[in-house]
Amino acid sequence: FIRGKVRDVYDLGEHLLIVTTDRISAYDSILPNGIPGKGRVLNQLSAFWFERFRDLCPNHCVTIADDEIVAAVKQVAGVEPPLEQLAGRSMLTRKAQALPVECVVRGYLDGSGWKEYRQAQQVCGIPLPGGLQQGSRLPEPIFTPATKAHEGHDINITHAQMAEMVDPAVMQRVMELSLAVFTAASEFAAERGLLIADTKFEFGVLDGEVVMIDECLTPDSSRFWDAARWQPGGPQPSFDKQFVRDYLDSVGWDHTPPPPELPEDVVARTADKYRELFVRITGCEPA
Repeated sequence: FIRGKVRDVYDLGEHLLIVTTDRISAYDSILPNGIPGKGRVLNQLSAFWFERFRDLCPNHCVTIADDEIVAAVKQVAGVEPPLEQLAGRSMLTRKAQALPVECVVRGYLDGSGWKEYRQAQQVCGIPLPGGLQQGSRLPEPIFTPATKAHEGHDINITHAQMAEMVDPAVMQRVMELSLAVFTAASEFAAERGLLIADTKFEFGVLDGEVVMIDECLTPDSSRFWDAARWQPGGPQPSFDKQFVRDYLDSVGWDHTPPPPELPEDVVARTADKYRELFVRITGCEPA
């Protein structure tokens, strides 16, 4: 149905099957070798957050139970799928009409937000106080939408521009849900010594209801920082694919495909970071 940089999506009629692979992308290119276990971390961490916030924000997740997923695929395909390709990394979801925007919430100043701030002391048209540094905590979380780019980078847009793309009532609901989930997740993460600098949510409409879709608060969609090491004024150590980006920059890759293969130590260190974040948030190892 759809093949993304990381996820393969299959149409099962009533539902979608989302299989999160170990593929990893950087600078808009999929790298030749993946990160072992990455797909299971992303899938199970999304499921963790979906379950935790299901009363706060409806979502598309039906189940991540392997036996139920195998049965659903078998019912449609007529044959039993290879469990080793699905186990721990698959999610059965309801179908929703996806909104054409990325719903970004920022609690700290970094990434494209930091770039915009340096140019105009604002992010997505939202004015911010002067004197902030890279990594500074914002006075309060802000909702900063972006376009969905099929190729290249997403582009930040203003609330007014989003209102031209999404029904105003739906937009208001999306903003409320995004900020509510971000705030609740930030409080939960803080108890575990983690800061959520920013995150990207996606939403769709299902039977007239706004629901969260895709992934939720993973190291692919969010910047997680170690609270004990947070120091505004520059880049922060993060739980994501920073090791990958640093390696690609160190070997002088110009970000033009094809990208180089990752050495074993970079793969291992990246896998360790994904797993460490999962354990700190959930208190258990990924299945």
